[in-house]
Amino acid sequence: MDWLHEIALAAGLAWASGIRLYATLLIAGALAHFGWLELPPALEVLKHPLVIGAAGVMALGEFLADKVPAFDSAWDAVHTFIRVPAGAFLAAAALGQTDPVWIAVAAILGGAIASGTHLAKAGTRVLINASPEPISNWTASVGEDLLVPAGLFAAIKLPLLFLGALAVFLIVAVWLLPKLFRAAARTFRRATGGEPMTR
Repeated sequence: MDWLHEIALAAGLAWASGIRLYATLLIAGALAHFGWLELPPALEVLKHPLVIGAAGVMALGEFLADKVPAFDSAWDAVHTFIRVPAGAFLAAAALGQTDPVWIAVAAILGGAIASGTHLAKAGTRVLINASPEPISNWTASVGEDLLVPAGLFAAIKLPLLFLGALAVFLIVAVWLLPKLFRAAARTFRRATGGEPMTR
């Protein structure tokens, strides 16, 4: 695996982990198990059948939890402490046996990427959950279900395209996240009676 594919795989795993961690582990492990993806030594454990099975069970749980309005936000809140370090670890491990300095850099950037995707996802879903109908929540959730495998496919097969799209996403996320936080805070205050609905 050349350096471009390693970087794209590292970034792709970190990005996808911020949205659907267990699906990311399941997809990477299954692809490697069937010989469709070459994983670096530190990540080869993902292709073990027991790891694939555990990731599959958790991916199913996350799939179902993400379809329940409000509960999905609680799930996201708990997974703030899981997705971000997992994204950092996967990004670092994806670089294989290279200079420890670059592994550390990958871990830092991987954690930042996972944070960005996780916060964008969680913040958006808080706003969507303010709507009383469930269709928008289900639509967003299914969109995330499809986005993760599509993004991982791009990272593996079209690394330059993926890295370019990721750069655009990160720029948009830096611009959008403060607005999402303000809107989510207003939504929370309204839901708890701390702010009038007309404001």
